[in-house]
Amino acid sequence: MRVLPLFLSFVAFAGSALAQPVFKADFEGNSSWNILNGCQLQHELARSGQQALFCSRGSASLVTPALVAEPGMLEFWVKPENAYTSYRINILSSASLKADAPWQQIGLIEMSASSADYLAHRISIDDPGRKFIRLDIESSNGGIALDDVSIERIGLDVALQKNEQRIVSGILDRLKQNKNPELQAEQFKSLGQNYAAQLETQRQYLEYANAIYASITLVLASSERNKMSNPMAYASFRNIISDTKRVSSPLQQARLTSMVKPFGDLATATLSVVTGGAYAAFAEPFKSFLAAAFDKSNYENADLSRKDRKFAEQNGLKIYENAERFLNELEKELQQVNALDNELGAMQKLVESYRKDLDKQLRGYIQHAGLARTQENFGRVMSKEDSIRAAIGSEIAGNVANHAQQLHDREQNTELVQYLLKTSEQLESVQEYKERFNQVTAAALTFYDRFDRSIAPEQNPFSDSADKAAWENHAKKARAYIKESKEAFSKAYL
Repeated sequence: MRVLPLFLSFVAFAGSALAQPVFKADFEGNSSWNILNGCQLQHELARSGQQALFCSRGSASLVTPALVAEPGMLEFWVKPENAYTSYRINILSSASLKADAPWQQIGLIEMSASSADYLAHRISIDDPGRKFIRLDIESSNGGIALDDVSIERIGLDVALQKNEQRIVSGILDRLKQNKNPELQAEQFKSLGQNYAAQLETQRQYLEYANAIYASITLVLASSERNKMSNPMAYASFRNIISDTKRVSSPLQQARLTSMVKPFGDLATATLSVVTGGAYAAFAEPFKSFLAAAFDKSNYENADLSRKDRKFAEQNGLKIYENAERFLNELEKELQQVNALDNELGAMQKLVESYRKDLDKQLRGYIQHAGLARTQENFGRVMSKEDSIRAAIGSEIAGNVANHAQQLHDREQNTELVQYLLKTSEQLESVQEYKERFNQVTAAALTFYDRFDRSIAPEQNPFSDSADKAAWENHAKKARAYIKESKEAFSKAYL
């Protein structure tokens, strides 16, 4: 089964045009940043290309050399110096570089020590103006490397969303002044329309999350990656099994068949998914079995031909040494796959938590607009039919505008202010889920990156030429798969 169709089925939600970068820094040639302190270019830490920016342990700071027009999504990659390095990155913006210019915090990233691999980070700046962007970095127990920094232009839909708070503020100001009732009515209408628009935004994010959740569960199973850690995929292991059966009694052969059964079926060339637990339970007992099978006391007393006894005597030690070498090499491969599997499990939990919370938020959002939290109304919001979604969107927009207008007409100003503030809270809550979705996509990008690196040719752990060729054959298929999947993911969700 392939993930690609699942990804592509949601491309339509992402918009017809991909976001355009307004700032990029891959640190090739020049850094594209003004380094205020603590950072320098280095060659050996690059994620892509030849160079990355390394910021030493302690404090460091850098700022864009010019104003960035209409900054939207900020994406960058960070590599801790070691597995004990933790870091904190404060992202700020300002309209000026003057000494007394105020800086506004956009986002904050805090990462505890965990891994020395590159991690993706995504933060929404979403400012329709022109701003300088500054990164203030603090790290302990080592420095960090930055690479592949980009800022996309703010999307039109996001820029329109930024108008919501101004609408609410304008209504409250006019309420205090008690004038311009016609304009007030128009503002109520705009508020309702914006509220309905955010309903569609939440629906899209929930659709995205559902699709990602369904897709990421298939990433390892539907690729060649797990086969690469299965001993039965390699000639060395199959030859060891064959040679061992040659000098074993029928009872020992049955025992050996039982030992390798968790990995698949040699007769049908069927490979099973390998887990770390299955391998740990197999490796040492298997080596003990080999040692016993090729022990002189075993093959001399067994009902073997003279030729097979001679084979055991001449090749037993070599076969055991080959098995030990192969299993050590395989263990390195299995560690890679288990690490990917664990990361995938963590990402599944992240997405599942996001789905559940957003589902609850969306139902509350509907209720605030005067509709019951029924499955029927939720189904209308999530409908695949544009006309059904448009109808409930229009109903919700009308409900919000009409309720505010009624409170205004009755001069129930206290209730109106409370309703407007609650409406504003509902609108602002959408931003929280946007940021959480950034975390989901950053986790997915990190997973893809680590998956990709784990199947690079230099990661081939085997020394036997046939085993190396088998690993590379599976790796080629995995590379093609992950390339398609990653490209489809980026197109659909980024």
